[in-house]
Amino acid sequence: MKLNLYVLTPKRIIWDCEVKEIILSTNSGQIGVLPNHAPINTEVDMGPLRIRLLNDQWLTAVLWSGFARIVNNEIIILGNDAELGSDIDPEEAQKALEIAEANLSKAEGTKEQSSLSDELGYESRLSIGFPHPI
Repeated sequence: MKLNLYVLTPKRIIWDCEVKEIILSTNSGQIGVLPNHAPINTEVDMGPLRIRLLNDQWLTAVLWSGFARIVNNEIIILGNDAELGSDIDPEEAQKALEIAEANLSKAEGTKEQSSLSDELGYESRLSIGFPHPI
């Protein structure tokens, strides 16, 4: 059996294809979804989305929060933003992570630290988002 996976953002359609399995980061942890999964609506957390293709290869995408609906072997993910791992330049991501870490260490006040901490989370997830085997 197969799953129909749709990953949509306000800017574009990231994914619209049949897959065997996904591993999704939710607000309560990661969940694996196989065919005939119980219906669920869940908040998507910032983090990796691992996609197992029909040929058993794995791809990685990075999601920046949103919502997912899983029902009748169909997965619809509405994300604030997303990037396929193949679209991420590891060197650029590493540089962005280093800049975010430096800015956080210089931050003064709780509000600025909180804002920069969110940015650091974004950059660190981006830096690990490029393709790698599970």
